[in-house]
Amino acid sequence: MNAALLKTVCCLLGCLVLAGCGKKFDPASGEVQPSPAIETGNPAIVRVQKPQEYPLVIAGRVETPNKLEVTGSVFPDINREIPVISLASGRVVDIRARLDDNVHRGQLLLKVQSPDVTIAFDTYLKAVNDELMANKAYVRARDLFSHGAISQAMLEQAQDGEDDAKTDLTAAEQQLKTLGVDKNHPSSIVNVYAPIPGVIVAQNVTNAAAAGVTYSGSSTAFTIADLSVVWIICDVYENDLPKIRLGQEARIRLTAYPDQVFTGRVSDISPVLDPTIRTAKVRIEVPNPGTFRLGMYVTATLLSRTKTAHAIVPATAVLHLHDRDWVFEPAGGNQFRRLEVITGDMLPGNMQEILSGVQPGQQVVARVLELEATAEAQ
Repeated sequence: MNAALLKTVCCLLGCLVLAGCGKKFDPASGEVQPSPAIETGNPAIVRVQKPQEYPLVIAGRVETPNKLEVTGSVFPDINREIPVISLASGRVVDIRARLDDNVHRGQLLLKVQSPDVTIAFDTYLKAVNDELMANKAYVRARDLFSHGAISQAMLEQAQDGEDDAKTDLTAAEQQLKTLGVDKNHPSSIVNVYAPIPGVIVAQNVTNAAAAGVTYSGSSTAFTIADLSVVWIICDVYENDLPKIRLGQEARIRLTAYPDQVFTGRVSDISPVLDPTIRTAKVRIEVPNPGTFRLGMYVTATLLSRTKTAHAIVPATAVLHLHDRDWVFEPAGGNQFRRLEVITGDMLPGNMQEILSGVQPGQQVVARVLELEATAEAQ
């Protein structure tokens, strides 16, 4: 008998031996497969030839915080929104920033040509001249008083005139500073700078448009928002409000980045309900690493201090089928019953939290891959 024939005979004998033991040998893969499942006509029941081939595991117990899932959107923190206003009214002659630009503190945003500067500088020059004349008069009066040529009252009058002139000069200098004008290098063009770092979220001016607070048009040229911290505004139904408290932790998932989890805190619960849909606005503050964009949709999971006991099983014990989750429990004899479950979070050690459908201490099949084909067929 040649070697090829001997190999074929040995293979056939091996298949016959395994068949007698209730196991199936796959010649293609060279592996022993578990005994096949037998359909029972009941989609919830799976019958197998050798139930001992499907090891069981006892569901464990874990206590996790109660959770409430709500949806919401990303908004700027209004305490971190700053309007950019040109205190000098006039015409915009140059714009150095645009909507959605990131700007830093002190960055030049626009230039305004303003007649207010001319008026303020004229007032300043007059104040300088008046103070100079008042000072000369005071010095002269003081000299005359020292020689007995004038009375004490006349000296005090001259000093009062000098003090008034200094006050007018200080006010004129302050007006120039308010308008953003250097008194030593005056110009009718006023520069407007960014007061804080952030993102320009609103722009209300264009080239040649009016700017300032006295002309027609918007007094706010830009609005800058510091987005290092953002707000998540969620709608929470009336019945769920008792589950929420200030300072409560929230886990945030963005629709655009579902695999990333961010942590925030509840900072406000509105005292007013929407009368139409019976919901209250709940505000969550979240540090923004640069991922959040205004208007994004999010799902917020609110975690309470109270905990509830749930079952945990190996992740291999859960069958994901048709967007639903299932486990199998022994049903007596050589049968297994399929149970629908609601899963929670994945836990360390490749364990799956079961929110409902299985109780701690209940037995389930440790690995369901061998039953999956029959479960799908049924």
